Amino acid sequence: MYLLTLKKGEERRIMQGEPWIYANEVAKITGEGKQGEVCKVLSFEGKFVCLGYINHQSKIIVRVLSYKEEEIDRNFFFNRIKRANDYRLALGYKNNYRVVFGESDLLPALIVDKYGDYLSCQFLSLGMDKRKQMIVDILVEIFAPKGIYERSDVSVRKKEGLQEVKGVLYGEVPDKVLIHENGLDIYVDIKEGQKTGYFLDQKENRDNVKHYVKDRLVLDCFCNLGGFSLCSAKHGAKKVYSADVSQKALDFLSLSAKANGLENIINPVCADVFELLRDYRKERKEFDTIILDPPAFTKSKDTVNDGLRGYKDINIQALKLLKSGGFLITCSCSQHISVKQFTEMLAKASSESGKRVKLVELRTQGKDHASLIGFEESVYLKVAVLYVL
Repeated sequence: MYLLTLKKGEERRIMQGEPWIYANEVAKITGEGKQGEVCKVLSFEGKFVCLGYINHQSKIIVRVLSYKEEEIDRNFFFNRIKRANDYRLALGYKNNYRVVFGESDLLPALIVDKYGDYLSCQFLSLGMDKRKQMIVDILVEIFAPKGIYERSDVSVRKKEGLQEVKGVLYGEVPDKVLIHENGLDIYVDIKEGQKTGYFLDQKENRDNVKHYVKDRLVLDCFCNLGGFSLCSAKHGAKKVYSADVSQKALDFLSLSAKANGLENIINPVCADVFELLRDYRKERKEFDTIILDPPAFTKSKDTVNDGLRGYKDINIQALKLLKSGGFLITCSCSQHISVKQFTEMLAKASSESGKRVKLVELRTQGKDHASLIGFEESVYLKVAVLYVL
């Protein structure tokens, strides 16, 4: 086993909850081992700090697994995954939810999402990838799913020396999977959809639109498979314009709308949202409620300022289309943008749009995506509800 000794004082950050150890925080590495295997981390004074996976190829040289000396074996992973699932079950999650949220469940770089009778997984580090079959076997034992699909087609794997991969790991997985969310039947695309197939982290936020859509004309931007649109229609919206650049995503939305008898309320619009908002402005079109759930405009600390400019621009355009007394439900899933930066951006967008607003709510990701205290990267989703005065 490798023994990794930290530089003086670096253990304090780890003991406070930070689950990543960077290569530049290491004083020395002794012992023998293999990449992706468990190593022991010691303070500069030689005291035990934690156990974690080691990978010399990654800037994150160790991902923390345990803060006590214990056997990291199949039983360890079985108990961790079962406890993670028990937590969700205790909160009332049943049909679709995030079973394992990586570091927040002390299973770093492992994502497991449940979609009805199927599971979708991501193995984002060398350590987890080396134990893929064992983890699949555990998931089969706990959930008895009809199929498990891997969605490790993400660029972060390259930093671990791994290729992007996806495919069936167990059983069979259909092209369309039906889930039940917020009292709605929704078709999701596990094989080709965003992330692991759908944005499960917005489940509670989608249901929360019930306070802001009744008898209103709604515009849902970057609607993807239409979770916000469907909830808006269910909760009494007069009409919902659902905009996304992906026709395939809109086809899924249309299928779900029909399954719930909401096809006459939801109007899919295939368009670039930035251009669409400007076109609506030229047409003097106005809405009572606008939902903005764009993709992450920044995926690194180096591009935060560019990302903030992108968020400000899209929020300005949306605010200009809102009637007085209208609501803007606006989101950011960029982990590198803090809550403070997000709200400051909204203040600037409000000022530059010529609209005065007040903050009604500030929300975050669902309870199945609970964040790890001391690990800011796990608090990534910001959702603000603004009211136009």
